[in-house]
Amino acid sequence: MQDLRDFLLFFKGYLTSRLIDSGRKFEASKDIVVAFLLAKRGKYSSHFLNGSFFILITAALVGGPTLAENNPFISSLQTNNSVYQAGIVSYNPYESSLSTVISVKPRDKIENYSVEGGDTLETIAKKFDISVDTIKWANDLESDTIKLGQVLKIPPVTGVVHKVASGENVYTIAKKYRTDAQKIVNFPFNDFADLDTFSLIAGQILYVPDGTIEEEAPAVSQFVAKIQAGVKGSSNFIWPTSGGITQYPVWYHMAVDIANAAAPAILVSDTGTVVFAGCIQYGYGCHIIVDHGNGYETLYGHMSSLAVTPGQVVTQGQQIGVMGSTGRSTGTHLHFEVRSGGTLLNPLNFLK
Repeated sequence: MQDLRDFLLFFKGYLTSRLIDSGRKFEASKDIVVAFLLAKRGKYSSHFLNGSFFILITAALVGGPTLAENNPFISSLQTNNSVYQAGIVSYNPYESSLSTVISVKPRDKIENYSVEGGDTLETIAKKFDISVDTIKWANDLESDTIKLGQVLKIPPVTGVVHKVASGENVYTIAKKYRTDAQKIVNFPFNDFADLDTFSLIAGQILYVPDGTIEEEAPAVSQFVAKIQAGVKGSSNFIWPTSGGITQYPVWYHMAVDIANAAAPAILVSDTGTVVFAGCIQYGYGCHIIVDHGNGYETLYGHMSSLAVTPGQVVTQGQQIGVMGSTGRSTGTHLHFEVRSGGTLLNPLNFLK
């Protein structure tokens, strides 16, 4: 350690002496240069100044872009400035993208809309942002067919427009239309006689958001017809009408469809007793069922009119109605079935 200490002291002294000697030499040379410039200032001053200016300009042109590009202070300033500028744009209510958003006033009541060319219920519903069923319910439409110039009532929200009856409240109405009472209360354009109890006034219009109307199956008149004694079919079935076969029997449609735009008469295929004759809005529509007293029954569906009544005895070939397109039907035709013990059989195996 003593040797190291002695070395450091020596090295310190050496550096000090060298620095002092260098300083003396620099001072001596500086004095010579200054004396020379002073003596020759008239001869070399202009050249010296011009040369210095030229060197300065050249250095600025050559090295300026590089220094600006790599200067951390300038790049930081530019970055912060761009962020600041972006902040100004994004929050400026007049220049930002927010200014392009069009505010749409919510509809607070039913509007009338006149059907234009090319309109369908679907396009109208999309235009007003409600469901197709909402429009149908508000206008008592039974189909999707609308006419040019027809005026439709357009509710302000998807759901049901309800006229309040005496004794009704938001809970009974919500239950009726299979929705939540809170949705009725939350809709801002519903009025209440008392905001604490949400009481209603009979006769007022109430909007039921997301409410639905479920069509009740129409009541079917049931007839219990007594099979007439001695009335029995031959088990040889004749064609019940004339026309072309549009649907042959398959596993999901074990019947034969016979179509004829002229809507001809429907004849009973074999002798028997009428056990059902009536109309429903779905399924078979207006139809007749005949029990032939021998284990077989025949059904005649989608007729436009019926010519017999339950319990009536009919003989083979007798007219029982007219072809039509009632119930689940898209065109004038007869749906003909042959049954045995509740099982549908292939009619083509029996028709002669």
